[in-house]
Amino acid sequence: MADNKKTYPIFVFDFGGVLLDWNPRHLYRKLFNGDSVAMENFLAEISFVEWNLEQDKGRPFAKGIAELSQRFPHYAAFINAYDERWEESIAGPIPDTVEILHLLKQKGHALFGLSNWSSETFNRIRSKYDFLHWFDWIVISGEIKLAKPDPGIYNILLDRANESAEKCLFIDDSEVNITAAKELGFMTIHFKSPQQLKRDLSRRGLL
Repeated sequence: MADNKKTYPIFVFDFGGVLLDWNPRHLYRKLFNGDSVAMENFLAEISFVEWNLEQDKGRPFAKGIAELSQRFPHYAAFINAYDERWEESIAGPIPDTVEILHLLKQKGHALFGLSNWSSETFNRIRSKYDFLHWFDWIVISGEIKLAKPDPGIYNILLDRANESAEKCLFIDDSEVNITAAKELGFMTIHFKSPQQLKRDLSRRGLL
């Protein structure tokens, strides 16, 4: 690995939307019996993205569920279902991206994970997917109480990698997170599909 570090960057992967097909809609489509309008109205009314980010920042999952259920008692059953059936929000791995990760691992490249994720729910699936054990290090926002795009979480990753941002290639599906990484000096690829990622890595001579 030492020789590879002289030539290749440290590869830093986001998880949700890049390696794992996570989306609360995978669960809520079932709960709303396929009524996408009602589902979207629910997610918008409870401000799901903002609420979920607080768990990603370390708020206890049970506390987040309880507080939201108090604010929206008419949705309490749906909110509690996100705890009880949370695993159903993950449709599974994104196979073609996992294949790219496997190729990089086989070549001996340094792999890091950097993901906004509740530590509690991440630990519920950590052992389920073998590829999560391919990483040299994983930084989960819920464990350190900081979430992307906060510069602090990127700096923690750099400390653990013992490298400068310029030697790290960050891959994420969020444009906001990519912008924050660029401002810190990371090389970046804004992930849109496994095929696009493979093309971008190939153009850089990294596959």
